[in-house]
Amino acid sequence: MVTDAKAGTSSWAHACLALALACAVHQADAAGIVVFQSDFGLKDHAVAAMRGVARQVDPALVLENLTHEIPAFDVWQAAYRLDAVLDYWPKGTVFVSVVDPGVGTQRRSVVMRTGSGHFIVTPDNGTLTLVAERLGVSELREIDESINRLPGSKSSHTFHGRDVYAFTAARLASGRIAFSEVGPRRAASVVKIAYQHAALVDATVEGAIPVLDPQYGNVWTNIGRGLTETWGLKVGDHVQLTILRGDEPIVTLELPYVQTFGDVPMGEPLLYFNSLERLAIALNRGDFAARHGVGSGSRWRVTLTRLRE
Repeated sequence: MVTDAKAGTSSWAHACLALALACAVHQADAAGIVVFQSDFGLKDHAVAAMRGVARQVDPALVLENLTHEIPAFDVWQAAYRLDAVLDYWPKGTVFVSVVDPGVGTQRRSVVMRTGSGHFIVTPDNGTLTLVAERLGVSELREIDESINRLPGSKSSHTFHGRDVYAFTAARLASGRIAFSEVGPRRAASVVKIAYQHAALVDATVEGAIPVLDPQYGNVWTNIGRGLTETWGLKVGDHVQLTILRGDEPIVTLELPYVQTFGDVPMGEPLLYFNSLERLAIALNRGDFAARHGVGSGSRWRVTLTRLRE
């Protein structure tokens, strides 16, 4: 009897240890934070519904918003906004990005773990383009909706942000599931949107216009400081700028490279580095994009040539 009691105690102890280790693995995946992004706007209940689902999973979760003002169906801008902020959040943060013009179709619903240890829950429709390129895909899993779907929502086909993505993200962030329980592992390749990468071609720098500054109309490029240092650009230099939509030139002008807006007279154009350490074009106290009819996205690009004094 004593031996049986010891065996029973030992079995119980092993079970507790296994449970503790499982919980530890789940928590290692989780940071307890979910950050939402969408093109829903704030005019109706959609964002509150997603946040409510997450609260039902775990009321203790930290829920934050990246933005819900992505232009409708603009997957490219969703990709850019994710890439712009991800580095500022703790490892293990779970991002939900729902810009999903193909909702209810055969496009994949996935969770990607980045090389930096963050998670992104999203349709695999190009949203992961920039993050995957810059940080790498550590692991990609397709969401198993037979397990990771809001109970009672199977008849709903047009709100996966609430029914699948918010629910799965909250379960992952709270440690209710481990990453391995999201669904089957897939090849570490995602759908990507083609765009003009920043490059130095002879004496000209080329790049894309991924987004505009929506508040001020500044034009943001994807041209980083390292490339301009190789190019030899220095404060006070003047450059010739051409902005193109596809192969169609929209505006060509000369402007100075300066450190900040007040370095040129009011209403004058300037070239500067924005807060993301990317070259940008602006008017001092004006809206460059509106004045010149400039847009953003994968078809918009820039060329810059230094002018000799």
